[in-house]
Amino acid sequence: MIALHYIEEGAPFPAVDTALEDPNGLLAFGGDLSPARLYSAYSQGIFPWFSDEEPLLWWSPDPRAIIELNDFVASKSLKKLARKQKYKVTLNYAFDRVIKACSSTPRKNPTSGNVSIDTWITDDMIAAYRQLNGIGLAHSVEVWNGDELVGGLYGVGIGNVYCGESMFHLESNTSKLAMLALVEHMKSQNMAFIDCQLPTDHLASLGAKVVSRPEFIEKLENNNQTLTNEGRLLEDYLVRWKPRVITP
Repeated sequence: MIALHYIEEGAPFPAVDTALEDPNGLLAFGGDLSPARLYSAYSQGIFPWFSDEEPLLWWSPDPRAIIELNDFVASKSLKKLARKQKYKVTLNYAFDRVIKACSSTPRKNPTSGNVSIDTWITDDMIAAYRQLNGIGLAHSVEVWNGDELVGGLYGVGIGNVYCGESMFHLESNTSKLAMLALVEHMKSQNMAFIDCQLPTDHLASLGAKVVSRPEFIEKLENNNQTLTNEGRLLEDYLVRWKPRVITP
């Protein structure tokens, strides 16, 4: 029988090194999706991941996938697409639309090849991350073809780190274009790396590498300059994520 930590209301997370090996990284269940709880989680290298039929589950896998900004791989076709300037890419223009698109865009199962609209981005998750965006901690990148939203991604900003959550595309390579724009923006702001959570072949093709959980936590802690001593967002952080056009 699996012994799993239960988080009571107001209780802290258990240490990440107590996470299970199977399933990899499952740390605890319970708690809530309040902004304070989510900020605490991401600051410690923990994220929520569960379906409608499951309790609220928290994860901190080992190893962890990250993209160092200088290691991002832009394919020839992606560079060509960027040079065409067909699309406009923006930062924090349409968070609600991006997370909704990420939750509803049909996706192909890499194993079976079947297309499904099943998602872990539940209504509760959407509401929680909208709240997080409202207080300035969750951020989106949008790709526009004229007035039409055709690609994008969203995630959480912790200090100099972007914790990616999900992406979508309605036209070829538009999610990758969003990632390229994010990387270039992060470079311009002297940021550190993108947390990709779990390694996949797709992320590896973009330059993601795996690091051990202790190495990831150390890198995160070294770049977690998010709040003032009074608990407000640092001015540098606010400037970093101010809405703007970031077309690469």
